[in-house]
Amino acid sequence: MQLYNRTWTRRELEARVGRLEQIGGVRRYQLSEGLEAGVEQIQVRTGAGLTYYVTPARGLDISLTEFGGAPISWQAANGDVHPAYYDKEGLEWLRTAAGGLLMTCGLTQVGAPTVDNGQALGLHGRIHHLPARQVVAEGRWTGDEYEMRVAGVVEESIIFGEYLRLTREIRSRLGSNRISLVDTVENLGFEPAPCMLLYHFNFGFPLLMEESTFHFPSQRVTPREADTPVAGYDRWQTPTVGHFERVYFHEAIQAQDGWASASVHNPYFPLSVGTCPLTVKLAWATDTLPMLVQWRMAGAGAHVLGIEPTNCGVLGRDKARAQGVLPLIEPGEARTFQITLDVEAG
Repeated sequence: MQLYNRTWTRRELEARVGRLEQIGGVRRYQLSEGLEAGVEQIQVRTGAGLTYYVTPARGLDISLTEFGGAPISWQAANGDVHPAYYDKEGLEWLRTAAGGLLMTCGLTQVGAPTVDNGQALGLHGRIHHLPARQVVAEGRWTGDEYEMRVAGVVEESIIFGEYLRLTREIRSRLGSNRISLVDTVENLGFEPAPCMLLYHFNFGFPLLMEESTFHFPSQRVTPREADTPVAGYDRWQTPTVGHFERVYFHEAIQAQDGWASASVHNPYFPLSVGTCPLTVKLAWATDTLPMLVQWRMAGAGAHVLGIEPTNCGVLGRDKARAQGVLPLIEPGEARTFQITLDVEAG
């Protein structure tokens, strides 16, 4: 494998450490106080600078993510709240959303609170607050490559209604600053069901600075609100008290070999030895994630850029149904969603 600017065999590395965790690997922790008490997190260290924390209690979403000890993700003021405090009503999702690198939205509702077919639906659905089961956190050698894997199953079900199962697998390799995520959603019920998924990736300070620039794969950008200016969607700014969120729909997505990508670039990312150019690239398979939403929130205390590949809009399930664009999954059908995140320094 490539590590520390040279190539190593497995035995060469094992000869130099007592345990592999000296270099990187997978470890499990549990938070112990306040609203976070009882929340388990799985730390993944790639040994090449990238560290991230997966939260089984939150659908295996990804919380704090760092490169070289400096964060690239945004953390909400709520912290990694235990999902027992989740309230599905209206906008109450905002009280227990953790932020972090990834908050998954869905599985049967994404976007604004609404009422659809007599069912009251809160903001962004339940999946970000549903605990996983059959959780696996392991590292294994394959020849001279060491792969780390976190996986599990999350189910959203209701008697007399939908029964969807999400099987999630997150992989990284020692010596590589890549996160690979593969989700498979299955309809275990016997009627067609809504299948709405939005991957709410959240980037924050110090990746986001006034010098940071963004690249998107779209040919056209439309704001959610008619009075929101399009200008500035691809630039950043200092924190502003009273700043109102801006949401943009990216359209005419350009893909190569079935994949589209967006990136954040900071030419002066701070590390302990100085600064270096850093690019974080998010890529996704467009066959099942054909759309992209951008959340630009440059407020004071809520200073975050959301890049959100999705298979649906964010106006709520009733609007999608009325417009004839509600994604449905048939009984017994399985659908796969693929995303990668790469961190490139220098």
